[in-house]
Amino acid sequence: MDNNKNYITPEGLAKLKAEYHALMHVERPKLVEVVAWAASNGDRSENADYQYGKRRLREIDRRVHFLTKRIEDAELVDPKQMKGTTVLFSATVTLVNEEGDEVVYQIVGEDEFDPKVGKISWKSPVARALLGKKIGR
Repeated sequence: MDNNKNYITPEGLAKLKAEYHALMHVERPKLVEVVAWAASNGDRSENADYQYGKRRLREIDRRVHFLTKRIEDAELVDPKQMKGTTVLFSATVTLVNEEGDEVVYQIVGEDEFDPKVGKISWKSPVARALLGKKIGR
């Protein structure tokens, strides 16, 4: 796998797009209205609504820029299209430890990992150890 690629599952890409949409089409327009209203009230140096609004707009713009780049660079990998016995990106793997306890992981993209629900980044040490392995090995 190419370390420079942004591999992602359809579910992960949908989440990035949903966050982008919420920021650009819901939160940002409301915030622009608040900032415009606050600016119209006069002295901006002591206007908390204006100062907070401008700061939050910069945060939103940075996040939107980041999301745009990640979405543009996304290399979509659909787990439903993956077949076989070799562990590849988007695979769901069940590991059994020495005590016989099972742990289930899905190997996902950097933007969608969530260890609490068993989703690990394909760049993590555990995923790196699993990629390319066959069932039972």
